[in-house]
Amino acid sequence: MIAIKEIQTVTEMCSIVMAAANSEFVALAIQNESGPDVRWHYAAGNLNDKYKRITVRFGKGIAGKVISSGSPMMMTNFPHDILGKVTDFPIALAEKLVSSYAVPIFFNAVPKGVLLVGKREKYSFTEEEQEAVKDSALSLEQILKEHLL
Repeated sequence: MIAIKEIQTVTEMCSIVMAAANSEFVALAIQNESGPDVRWHYAAGNLNDKYKRITVRFGKGIAGKVISSGSPMMMTNFPHDILGKVTDFPIALAEKLVSSYAVPIFFNAVPKGVLLVGKREKYSFTEEEQEAVKDSALSLEQILKEHLL
């Protein structure tokens, strides 16, 4: 179980990355300990609490694709620039995200989480904003490492 102190630290990190990446929304997804499913655990700038109920299969949705590939993913004009069905991207639908940038979070050199920033308008995240998200993901790896072995 993650302690309250860590939750506050993760929530603070979400707020920091939201400002650094010039975004309206930030969320953290983590793959379940048992099984391949991925859930969104933390968010800042969210419109509602739907993110807490979203679970995606490994390889599906933004979180599943980032974890399965181990690579960052950017969407600049959702739903116009996607491969697959709109319903395969429940976090974008729930939060009305039009653009997003997501990076993997690694535990023991294996991608197990995702840090996502998003905006509710067409946008392409700059190199500097992408670097801020990547740096924040590295910080979150350290914060969460002892809880997700």
